[in-house]
Amino acid sequence: MNQVYVALSLALPSAKRESLLVSKERNKQQTENARIHGFFSFNVRLSHVDLCVKAPKTLSKQSAKSLRFARTVKPWYDLRVNDRLDVWLLNPYAAGSHKAWADGFAAHSRHKVEILEMQGHFWKWRMHGGALELAAQARQLLAAGSRPDILVATSMTNIPAFLALMRREVAAIPLLLYMHENQLTYPPPPGTKRDLTYGMIQHLSMTVADAIRFNSAYHMAAWFAEMPRLLKHFPDYTHLQSIDATSAKAAVLPVGCDLRKLDRHRTTADDEAPPLVLWNQRWEYDKDPQTMLAALYALADEDIPFRVALAGESFRVQPVEFAAACERLGPRLVHFGYAEDEAAYARLLWSADVVISTAIHEFFGVSVTEAIYCGAFPVLPRRLSYPELLPASAHERCLYDGFEDLMAKLRAALAQPHNLPDLVSHAATFDWSTQAPVYDDLLQSLASQL
Repeated sequence: MNQVYVALSLALPSAKRESLLVSKERNKQQTENARIHGFFSFNVRLSHVDLCVKAPKTLSKQSAKSLRFARTVKPWYDLRVNDRLDVWLLNPYAAGSHKAWADGFAAHSRHKVEILEMQGHFWKWRMHGGALELAAQARQLLAAGSRPDILVATSMTNIPAFLALMRREVAAIPLLLYMHENQLTYPPPPGTKRDLTYGMIQHLSMTVADAIRFNSAYHMAAWFAEMPRLLKHFPDYTHLQSIDATSAKAAVLPVGCDLRKLDRHRTTADDEAPPLVLWNQRWEYDKDPQTMLAALYALADEDIPFRVALAGESFRVQPVEFAAACERLGPRLVHFGYAEDEAAYARLLWSADVVISTAIHEFFGVSVTEAIYCGAFPVLPRRLSYPELLPASAHERCLYDGFEDLMAKLRAALAQPHNLPDLVSHAATFDWSTQAPVYDDLLQSLASQL
C-alpha cells in the first residue's frame, strides 16, 4: 500500500504543553509517543509536538478525520516545518536602503520571506494610505493559501491602519517593527517645518508592535530623546508613560549588508595614480555636500595630489553645490553621478583610497560600510551612527570634530597608506552571512513566545 508522509512540528503554548505532558507519564527524557487511529503519531516534548502522518490512499472515516486534524492543526497552533517560518515583510516604500534591506534579508534568511511592497515614491502618501494596498496584497496571499507565522514591517508602514484592515485575518500574529529611519529627528529640508503627523504614525506603530528594532544605538537614543517633545505638543491625554512601555520592547539590530557580492568585482589599485577620494552618499541636503566640497576645494588649493569620485543617488531636486563641482575640481574629478551598474559601483569602491562623509543625518551608513569593506579609509564625523561602524580602536584615526579636524584627517589619509585590517574585519560583521542568522533567531523566538 502506498503511503503519504507528512512531518509537522508545532510549538505549543505552555498551558497546552503541560496538559499533554500531564496526560501521559513523563519519562526521564520527557518524551512520549502515542498512536492516533493507526495513521499518525505524535512525539510530545517540552517545547513541541511533532506529527508524522502516514496516510494510505484509502482511508476509513475515522482515519480521514484524524488526517484532517493533522492538516488543519495550524490555525490553532504555531506551526513550524523544520524551524522555517513563513514571514510576511511589509515594505510600502521599496526604494534605496529600504528595498536593499528587504531583498537582502529575503535572499539570505533561512525562513520563507514574502515581501509585500509598493514603489518607493510619495513617501507621505505611503505612510497615510499605503496600508490599503498592503492589506490588498495580504488578502491575495491568504486566498492563495499562504499564512504568515510572523509579520515584519518597515518604519514607513502605518501598522495600526494595516492591523485594523486585517483584524480578522492576522489579529493573533506577532509583529516586529524595524526602524530604518524616523520622522522626529530626520532633519527637514531647508525652509520647511516638521510635520508631526508622521512621527505620530510611527509612535502609534511602535505602540502596537510586539517588538521594535532600531538599526543603530544612536538612532534608538535619538528617537526616545525626542519622544517627550512630540507628546507634549498635545494639549491633554499625552500618555507620556507610553514611552517607557515602548522602550521596553526596543533594541538595536544592525542593518544587514550584501557585502560579499562586492568581492567578485574586486580590482587591483593603480599605485601610480593619485589617491582617490570617494563620496558615495545621496545628493541631498542632509548629507551636507557643501562642507564636503569645501574641504576638497581647500585640498586642491593646497596642491595636494588626489582624485575625486562623486557617486551616490541623485534626485530631481539636488543641492546647487554640485553645479559648480565639475568646473572647480576639473581633471581631478574622475566620476560624477550615480553609478547605475553594480559592477561599476563596486569598482569605484575597490579603487577608493579614502571615503568621506560630512552628513548632518545618518541612522546607519550602508554606503560608508561598503567602502570600508572594500578597503577605503574612512574620514567621518564623530557623531550620529558613524562611531558604531568602526572598532573603538579606530575612532581617533578616523573620526573628526569640526572642519579643521576634517582637513587634518584628510591630509593625513592622503599622505600615507593606512593599516586597515581591523576596519575591514569590523565592516564585514554587517554582512548578511553574519546578520541573517541573528534576524532569523530573533523571529523564531518572537514567533514561539508571543
